Amino acid sequence: MPDEAKWYVVHTYSGYENKVASNLEKTVENRGLQDLIREVKVPTETVTEIEDSKSREVERKVFPGYVFIKMVYTDETWYVVRNIRGCTGFVGPSSEPIPLTDAEVERMGVETKSVEISYSVGDSVRITDGPLEDFVGVVEEIDTEKNYVRVTVSMFGRDTAAELELDQAELIE
Repeated sequence: MPDEAKWYVVHTYSGYENKVASNLEKTVENRGLQDLIREVKVPTETVTEIEDSKSREVERKVFPGYVFIKMVYTDETWYVVRNIRGCTGFVGPSSEPIPLTDAEVERMGVETKSVEISYSVGDSVRITDGPLEDFVGVVEEIDTEKNYVRVTVSMFGRDTAAELELDQAELIE
């Protein structure tokens, strides 16, 4: 039996995303399937709406009509998910679920991974990947939410700013 959980997408009736997610979580708990169905998510984002010169923050679904499930695909998990009220089926050809690739999961923001960084603004770092590999620069800005660091590199006697992912730079000790 494959023991690696992958992300699958389930189509639901419009407006039933949270209901499907909560019913699925209850079913998993009742049947003791926590080792097979690991996570159920309805990706949301917070948006500021301005109406009549008043602003308020509203939480919106990023993918309306869809629920993301991290699970080990078996006949039992397929049956449990498929028979949740409000669920119309898996996304894939002829309701045969196809797992999302790691790149798709990352791009859609379904699963967030944190990167530990050992450097801060003003530190000298060595670039470990990309076209500027092995160049040395100074950290100007770090944005952990957007997963990037801005580094100033001296090339041909000129300072050049480069935006990198957080794991593309390492502290010089």
